[in-house]
Amino acid sequence: MAKLWEGRFGKETDAGVNSFNSSIFFDKTLIEEDITGSIAHAEMLGATGIIAAEDAELIVNGLNGILADIKSGILVIDEKAEDVHTFVESVLTERIGAAGKKLHTARSRNDQVALDTRIYVKKKIVSVKNKILRLIKTLVKTAEENIGIIMPGYTHLQRAQPVAFSHYMLAYVNMFMRDKSRLEDCCKRADYLPLGSAALAGTSYPIDRFYVAEKLGFGHVCANSLDGVSDRDFVIEFIFCLSTVMMHLSRLSEEIILWNSSEFGFIELDDAFSTGSSIMPQKKNPDVAELARGKTGRVYGDLMAILTVMKGLPLAYNKDMQEDKEALFDAVDTVEICLPVVAGMIDTMTVRADNMEKAAQKGFINATDVADYLTKKGVPFRDAYKCSGALVAECIKQGKTLNELPLSEYKKFNNLFENDIYRETDIKNCAEKRTSYGGGSNQSVKIQISEIKPFLTE
Repeated sequence: MAKLWEGRFGKETDAGVNSFNSSIFFDKTLIEEDITGSIAHAEMLGATGIIAAEDAELIVNGLNGILADIKSGILVIDEKAEDVHTFVESVLTERIGAAGKKLHTARSRNDQVALDTRIYVKKKIVSVKNKILRLIKTLVKTAEENIGIIMPGYTHLQRAQPVAFSHYMLAYVNMFMRDKSRLEDCCKRADYLPLGSAALAGTSYPIDRFYVAEKLGFGHVCANSLDGVSDRDFVIEFIFCLSTVMMHLSRLSEEIILWNSSEFGFIELDDAFSTGSSIMPQKKNPDVAELARGKTGRVYGDLMAILTVMKGLPLAYNKDMQEDKEALFDAVDTVEICLPVVAGMIDTMTVRADNMEKAAQKGFINATDVADYLTKKGVPFRDAYKCSGALVAECIKQGKTLNELPLSEYKKFNNLFENDIYRETDIKNCAEKRTSYGGGSNQSVKIQISEIKPFLTE
């Protein structure tokens, strides 16, 4: 297939260089975006009189035919082409003749690929957001179905204070809500049309960039042609957003892996979302969660790749920037695989309330409540804290919990203790007392859910 730039050269390109230079193997992903952008460009060329209206119509019809044939499988992408732009233009010219050669008037592959990539990013932001929303709905549903279940909350992976299990689920809801918001913000900066920047300095043709922006659904037009062709901030920002999504998925997956273990036993994964061992028949492995955790590093790598590619590039376009595509496509594909499968894993898991509540009885996670009990009776918090710590040490010595320690023992440490200390240190009551806004009580959980619900219907 002929190269778009072959007029300058009097010698065939080395076969190894052809292979090294070619991007068709991955940028074919952008063929729909490339054709969509080319249709808008052709319509603008005709509307402004830069090319004849009948030629513009011929080009648009030809491009629509190519797109339809690609979607139906009638037309197969020729991987001998240098890139997706060369392939589309060559097929168009074969089909409609000389008019096809007019399509590239007033544009360059530099602004063309920038446009294709922006269209792709905007489209994929919507797709990823929808998958995040599904996961959020699953987490909220899990929280609603399990209101009333108390579990130990942790710091340093040590039992700390009792909280509602639903509170845990809603913590991740808040993370993924931020991810959705972050993607929406990212889309604002991707929403700039670069087409019309041409190679780097704009064009002498009387183009109408705002016409094209409206046709393609862009809210803004890049104001500087050099920046228009060389900016990949929107790619970097999008992959950063995807990396943050994966970080949150990884943290959630780590919880699931721990909770699913025999040592915790807080949840049990459904058979449909577990795998087995090739040698140990008793095994039921949380591979979905482990893979989501592992693939996080892959997306981080994609982010580092594009950051490194861009770090030393002078203006304007440089061939290095071809390396943005594979990292971008891989990050998107990875996130889009992980989000629905993690949502399915959460939706089908069994919550073991009995084991959660048994665990909450251990580890002296009501010790803060003992200190608070004394503080509310006028004891300075630091003194109350020291007394509570001494009581925990005494319980450990006697092999008892705080609720099992006799009142007479309590009074040895402070005479202000009365029988109501047992109600104050009851694990469920301890959790229910956390009624401060955003706290871990069931009452707080219900308030949180009521505030999240409008977000789910946006």
